[in-house]
Amino acid sequence: MSFSSKFLKNLTCAVSILLCLTAFNTNAQDLAVLKYKGGGDWYSNPTAIPNLISYCNTNINTTMNPKPETVEVGSIDIFQYPLLHMTGHGNVFFSDADAENLRNYLTSGGFLHIDDNYGMQPYVEKELKKVFPNKELIELPKNHPIFNTAYKFPNGLPKIHEHDGKRPQAMGMFVEDRLVLLFTFESDLGDGWEDEEVHNDSPDVRIKALKMGANIVKYAFEN
Repeated sequence: MSFSSKFLKNLTCAVSILLCLTAFNTNAQDLAVLKYKGGGDWYSNPTAIPNLISYCNTNINTTMNPKPETVEVGSIDIFQYPLLHMTGHGNVFFSDADAENLRNYLTSGGFLHIDDNYGMQPYVEKELKKVFPNKELIELPKNHPIFNTAYKFPNGLPKIHEHDGKRPQAMGMFVEDRLVLLFTFESDLGDGWEDEEVHNDSPDVRIKALKMGANIVKYAFEN
């Protein structure tokens, strides 16, 4: 790589980090949906995030935009949001530039929630190795603060939608003891956030999902 190429790469990285710090220092309370490459349906559960935002704005005093924006993994736009939400069913692909951008975002104060809508796990685990080559997803203990921020979940991540009969798992990645990424697996919170007629979930199930979502939002905004 030539000197000029290295200089431009380092300059881009520095600008990204500066934008991130500037955005987070404004104490902005907002989230965005993360668009990724690979052919997976990043756009699935279209009513989920608007419903979660409405619930949070009503019940935990957030002031999020009721119409969430969509941002791409490799864009500096991600630095405008303290919380990114990612979901889907299939393939996920991060280019090297995507991975670097996401790593800068997470190490500079951002938070990513990945909700497996079914079938994401092998792709997510593979691509996260590009973001943090030396880190592994670690299951969070039931007493982790994310289960007790706005609402209490003494048994940890709730089960919302059944797929393979497996228990729900909340997996995390940490940077200097700060949880920066949450991967919710075999729970499918997004199904519970969607409009009632989409999955015909009971009111109790939907409220449980929304309360856990509110915990994630509150934790991401305050930590």
